This record gives sequence, structure tokens and C-alpha cells, in this order.
Amino acid sequence: MGMRKFLFLKYSEMTTTTKAFGVQNENAPLKPLEIKRREVGDNDVKLEITYCGVCHSDIHTARNEWGGSKYPVVPGHEIIGHVTEVGKNVSNFKKGNVVGVGCMVDSCQECTQCKNHLEQFCEKGATFTYNSADKHIKGQQTYGGYSKTVVVDKEFILKIPNGLDEAGAAPLLCAGITTWSPLRHWNVKKGDKVGVIGLGGLGHMGVKFANALGAHVTMITTSPSKAEDAKKLGAHEVLLSNDAKAMKTHANSFDFILNTIPVGHKMDPYLSLLKVDATMVLVGAIEPLDPFNGGRLIGGRKRVAGSLIGGIKETQEMLDFCGEHNIVSDIEIIDINNINEAYDRVVKADVKYRFVIDMNTL
Repeated sequence: MGMRKFLFLKYSEMTTTTKAFGVQNENAPLKPLEIKRREVGDNDVKLEITYCGVCHSDIHTARNEWGGSKYPVVPGHEIIGHVTEVGKNVSNFKKGNVVGVGCMVDSCQECTQCKNHLEQFCEKGATFTYNSADKHIKGQQTYGGYSKTVVVDKEFILKIPNGLDEAGAAPLLCAGITTWSPLRHWNVKKGDKVGVIGLGGLGHMGVKFANALGAHVTMITTSPSKAEDAKKLGAHEVLLSNDAKAMKTHANSFDFILNTIPVGHKMDPYLSLLKVDATMVLVGAIEPLDPFNGGRLIGGRKRVAGSLIGGIKETQEMLDFCGEHNIVSDIEIIDINNINEAYDRVVKADVKYRFVIDMNTL
């Protein structure tokens, strides 16, 4: 009985409640609710959330569009906050620090991938910021950043460089690292000709990063109206993918293409743009793609690859780079009470280029 009581205390009573916004089922709007957070453990950092970005993944999960959503869902994995409490084993963070939490809050820390700083590919499964099994509260899933507070293991807390706008830094925790990681992994460097397909939340960060790395950046889009914005963000030229003559002019000329299109699409036109031995990396379409001609790859030893997010070490490197180059996302700040309208606007691509929730409005 004594052991059973101890377990009950460990998993159920050592919690506090906090205000949040979430959904109770896939057809419900987001609305206020209360959730449980664990008390601060020896290796934990607690933060008061000041801003949280809105990612399309939040919408997919809230609406169960990928399947497997566990309700209630509290989305949000682009979290900025101020440290309010630390555990006794925490030495590199202190009360008042501005910190971030991205897409992960835990991993096994022991497998080959974790030891290689690739926690996103943890062989035992990373614990994602929302909709993963919570290791600390029995029977509960993790809840994200649409809330007042969060408690996270110190190994998954990120330092936000001094001087970076807090709200603008929030989307760096997902949109930023999602585009930064492939640019670094495939060694994009000064003088490379880089194409970024799609000017949205991911694409606009890809343009900014590729430009800051010294590449010659081409925004590839079907919308002539996006040309001016693309150049303001750092693109050197704009290529309309529905202009056959222009596409032919750029054939076999790109060293690297970052493809941020979020839905299935025709690949052949873009494969024709790659040089011999060049790579196109997919970061947006988590769904079946239209069939494409293998000859497009074979004929130039070209590659199509995919990339998720980055590990914690790489995410910190990205944030430090942003601090050095004063890079943040282009955002529209919203009140939490306008989140349902914001979801509809994201689906319609009616935002430039990322919504960020002012969590003081909760």
C-alpha cells in the first residue's frame, strides 16, 4: 500500500494547474482550459511563456489531419519565455533568462542518434512538445505552448541571444530550424546558387538564411505578386515555375533547392533545375507526392532528400547565428482569443509569414 501511495503521489499529486488554450476533439474550436504541469524537478527549468508561434503542424494535430491526436490537444512548439524556477542540478539557466523551447522536450539521451546530437531521430522516440506520452504525469500526453507556463528538462532549453526580438524569435524554434538544418547539412556556402520553393512560413526563413550564408538566392514560386516581398527578404531573383521559358533558362544550374511546398505536387519541373550531383530537400510535404520520372535523377546523378528539424545543439547554433546576423521571422502578433481565426488564415496562406501569440493575453 505504501509503495502504491508513493507512486500515486509521484504521478498524480506532484503537479500544478495552469491556464491553456486547446481543443477537446478534432471538430472543436480552440478554447480556454486548464492543464496539469509537473512540479520542477532537480533537472528541470520552469518558464512563464511570453510568446508562442503558430505552426501548420499545430493545425494538423488539433484537427487530427495526420491521425493519432490525443485529446485534449494543447498545441504550440515555438515557445519563448522567461525562466521563473530551476532545479538544483541546473547551473546554466537562472531566473529571468529569456529562453526557448522547440519541437522536443525529451529523448532517451543514450542511443546513437542522441549521442550524435540528433535527438529528433532518437531510436526510442523523442518526446515532442505536444501529443507525446508524458514521462512525468501518468496517463497524460504532453501539452504545448498555448499556455501560461511549461516545465522542461534543462537539456531541451535553448538560450535566446540578447537583443533578438522575443516575438520574432519564436518561429525560429520550428520554422527556423526546419530550414536551417538542411542548409547546413548539405553545406550551402558562399557563391552557391540556391533555390527556395514556396514563400511561406518556412520559405521566408529559407531565403533569409541562404542569403546570410552568402548564397545567390532564387525564390521559386507560381505567384508574380510575391516577387517584391521575396527580394525584400533577401532573394536575388525570382523564378516563376509556371513560366516554361524561364524554367528552361535556369535548367541544370542550381547547387541546392529547398522545397517548402506543404502538399503533394509535381516534382519533375524542379528536378530539371538541379546541377549534376545537386540535391533538392523536402521539408514541407508530409504526404504522398505525384509520381516523377526517375530519369530526372539518373540523368544527372541528382538527389531528392528529406529533412525534419534539427537537434538541440544545431538549434542553438542556429539561434546564435540569428543573434549575430539579427535574423528573426516576419510575424503578425495576435491575441490568443483570435487563434481560431488565425488557423483559418494559415490554411488560406493569409499571413506574412508567421502568426505569434502574445501569451500575456491568456
